[in-house]
Amino acid sequence: MNLPELLVPAGNLEKLKIAVHCGADAVYLSGKRYGLRSYAGNFTLPEIEEGLSIAHSHKVKLYITVNIVARNHDLTDLPDYLASLSRMGVDGLIVSDPGIIACTRTYVPHLPLHLSTQLSTSNWSSALFWQDQGVARINLARELSLKEVALIKSRVSCEIEVFIHGALCIAYSGRCLLSTYLAHRDSNRGECAHPCRWRYALMEEKRPHVYFPIAEDEQGSYIFNSKDLCLIEYLPEVIATGVDALKIEGRMKGIHYVAGVPRYTAAYWTVINRTLITFVFGPSGLKN
Repeated sequence: MNLPELLVPAGNLEKLKIAVHCGADAVYLSGKRYGLRSYAGNFTLPEIEEGLSIAHSHKVKLYITVNIVARNHDLTDLPDYLASLSRMGVDGLIVSDPGIIACTRTYVPHLPLHLSTQLSTSNWSSALFWQDQGVARINLARELSLKEVALIKSRVSCEIEVFIHGALCIAYSGRCLLSTYLAHRDSNRGECAHPCRWRYALMEEKRPHVYFPIAEDEQGSYIFNSKDLCLIEYLPEVIATGVDALKIEGRMKGIHYVAGVPRYTAAYWTVINRTLITFVFGPSGLKN
């Protein structure tokens, strides 16, 4: 059984180089526009071209995020941007907005499309719909169970990708408005201020300025954010669903994260390969 692609984030050129040397099969990154991590540093067009050369020289694929929720003015420069990416030879585009998807079909129809988790694909019928629109890979909603992932994979012919590590948003598949209302930074356009990770206190309406503690630990109370995703101990089960790619979240993380998480995951590959054979086929080689 082939192991799925390990897809690693690259917030800038330095992190791309680290990801390439630490076990990534593919990296994903954003240009200065159209991506959902506006504060990650990101790449100019010349940097994308340099990163692509580095990645391809190590037989690593490179995907570009074009996954904002687009406004009218975003579409003006989009054709030229897509054409530039096409000329460079990027391996695929990560998209979510139907209008952007339509533009890619018009201007760069040969480039593979990977559907972002922002579209919250959570059932096989939706997956078939996007497959019929020409999508080559679907990143499923992070809220699904392994059983649901396996069923969707069994119903489609396009590739299926799942997250195995990183942040989980408090809204479904990242479609959160908390940052918009509290910080005037739209998370759906790459500007999330992560208010779900801020510390909060409780105040009773008739007693203003009297704050009641919400005990959690010595670091404070974090009443909005969910625990981060970490599936490394469950990789055999995840891989056994038949998914084609395992994705790590974190384009705004530091270099130690970009080096450590893929390397630690890649170090499991040999062990997982042996475990997977037993998990899927049983110790005698017969399917369980």
